Amino acid sequence: MIALAGVDVRRGGRLVLDGIDAAFAAGRLTAVIGPNGAGKSTLLEVAAGLLAPETGTVTLDGAVLPGRVALARCRAYLPQNPRVDWPISVERVVALGLSSELPAFGRLPAAFKARIDAALAAHDLSGLRDRPATALSGGELARAMLARATVGDPALLIVDEPTAGLDPRHAIAAVTMLRARADAGRTVVMAIHDLDLALRVADDVLALKGGRVHAAGPAASVFTAAVLATLYDVDVRVADGAVRFG
Repeated sequence: MIALAGVDVRRGGRLVLDGIDAAFAAGRLTAVIGPNGAGKSTLLEVAAGLLAPETGTVTLDGAVLPGRVALARCRAYLPQNPRVDWPISVERVVALGLSSELPAFGRLPAAFKARIDAALAAHDLSGLRDRPATALSGGELARAMLARATVGDPALLIVDEPTAGLDPRHAIAAVTMLRARADAGRTVVMAIHDLDLALRVADDVLALKGGRVHAAGPAASVFTAAVLATLYDVDVRVADGAVRFG
């Protein structure tokens, strides 16, 4: 479990997280939802150990977060709008998720091949393995970066908008894969705007608004018309496994 207690974060002098208490459990997929500017990405950065809070604590299984090198051995983080600036192959991009000690050039160690092959296949990238990452479409790059985050089967997986830029088939495949990771006992946290997909796969939901926790708990308790209407300031209907606005 990763837990945040009394977390405050300021950016540019503005309080973007205000007294956040949250816990993300192993074997559970938690969807972090809320309007633009609610603080979702900042919260994920804090949970991933990439941003230190101004006040409050972040713990992993009750202990202070380890250093970044040790944390990287058990945690993978996929930021919003990831990018690749060098024309390395898709295979190499995915392989980077296995170890920070991989050689920068030359052939990949044979020991990694089976896992890389499986990750490429799982994300519909086998036919693109030799293509330069800089030549990918936005959706293809999103799939490659998600494959990089998951190839090492991390115990803690934190992903920010993993379905952004994906077509419906690949978006469904992405959240289904995340669901499978949670079912295998991993801790999975995802920020997501697509509430229908979140409703399909999430065990728990953390709803943020204005940098504060608006609601939190099992998905059924948060995905209600009353909670979502006040969260997004619009009329909402929840029926037949779908969320409808207006």
